[in-house]
Amino acid sequence: MELLQSLSTSLLSPMVLAFTLGLFATLVKSDLRFPDELYTALTIYLLFAIGLKGGMKLDGMSLSVVGGPLVAAVTLSAVIPVWCFYLLKSAVRLAPADAGAIAAHYGSVSAVTFSAVLAFLEMGKVPVEGFVPALLAVMEAPAIIVGIFLVMRTGSQASRPGDVKKLFHDLLTGKGILLLLGGLAIGLLCGKKGFEQVAPLFDAPFKGVLTLFLLEVGLVTGRRLHDLKTAGWRLVAFSVIMPVLHGLLGAVAGKWCGLGLGGATVLATLAASASYIAAPAAVRIALPQASPALYLTSSLAITFPFNIVLGIPLYHAFAKFLFNA
Repeated sequence: MELLQSLSTSLLSPMVLAFTLGLFATLVKSDLRFPDELYTALTIYLLFAIGLKGGMKLDGMSLSVVGGPLVAAVTLSAVIPVWCFYLLKSAVRLAPADAGAIAAHYGSVSAVTFSAVLAFLEMGKVPVEGFVPALLAVMEAPAIIVGIFLVMRTGSQASRPGDVKKLFHDLLTGKGILLLLGGLAIGLLCGKKGFEQVAPLFDAPFKGVLTLFLLEVGLVTGRRLHDLKTAGWRLVAFSVIMPVLHGLLGAVAGKWCGLGLGGATVLATLAASASYIAAPAAVRIALPQASPALYLTSSLAITFPFNIVLGIPLYHAFAKFLFNA
């Protein structure tokens, strides 16, 4: 009953309904389009707002509180690509470059899925630790590095040394990590009093901006649905089963490292999510021979909508079971 209630809350939220509208608009061949500049602006707003609010809540917290969850998050991001890589090679029967590219996506994280789980928990009035945006920030890069390393280790041609140097530069200075870490730093330095000055822009409108962003993501996802034919049933099964297993693992890790119910749900969702912003950009540089139709279809057209509609309430229900809540 609790799972059904969580599902109902998720399915009837404005964010999920906006995503569904975007899918529907694509299927009926509507002329609805978002200008590229608006999409970029919404992305910048969401990432910076997440970091800013997280940094504000970090004010006054000790390393003894934050250290355990950060270690758990980095560990999950580093180990998830390993078994994904070998499973994709053996069970899904993909080439090493494609397996490494997809593994990098599934170890890395989705900022939009993170925003959605925060909105879901807020609607349910479930408290969340203020430092969880830091978990998002530290989980983005390790998985991408591990995934590319696994391909290189097989002897497959990945990229020239100059390309690898550019890859690491782009990972560390890309807008995703820069906005998250920069927002965290600004929020931490300004504290709660400083955040109050910009709260009318970065607090109350957040859900509205997220709803618009998910409408656009629905449009993008709808345009990639035809790639499911290329992906094959094995990759489709991987894209649904592995997020569930990773979500359950993330919830267990969250409880183990001292997070509360809300924090464990967030870590579970991060572990279950798949990147479709940072990882594609990095993979395009380091693994040019990998097929975008495979890694974008699995992460964006399958795993993302699954997590938004069904995954988040499922991970929350499992976290409640762990906490006897």
